[in-house]
Amino acid sequence: MKRTISILVENHPGVLSRISGLFSRRGFNIESLAVGVTDDPTISRITIVVDGTERIIEQVEKQLNKLIDVIKLRTLNPDEMISRELMLIKVAANAADRGEIMNIVKIMGAKISDITRTTMTVEVSDSADRLETMLELLKPFGLKEVIRTGIVAIQKGTESLR
Repeated sequence: MKRTISILVENHPGVLSRISGLFSRRGFNIESLAVGVTDDPTISRITIVVDGTERIIEQVEKQLNKLIDVIKLRTLNPDEMISRELMLIKVAANAADRGEIMNIVKIMGAKISDITRTTMTVEVSDSADRLETMLELLKPFGLKEVIRTGIVAIQKGTESLR
């Protein structure tokens, strides 16, 4: 089962190394990792997606809470969060296929970021499931390159991690 853990940490060198080292030492696999500064420049938010049993997730939480740089963490319930990921897709696009690709891009709420005589680069920000759908729709044209960010997530409603 995949779980998303949102962590507030002190924003200084070495924090990410200590957190990723914890996962490495314990043999936990990170499915996705995204880090960014918050509205407070002294605090960063790390969003980690971990695949594991409830026991593994519990162990991850306990180990993370022991780290001095961790201010607060929360495992987000999938039904109570909004998550997004950014994907850039460079797809082969000859003159005959451009119109169909543009229709797919429009329907999926994406945008064309670059175009050449032989390729189009598509930019899309959405849930992981919708990104997979986008890839499946564009595969027949010939994927040249696919780049994805890690997932970022926030809890729905009025509660916040801070």
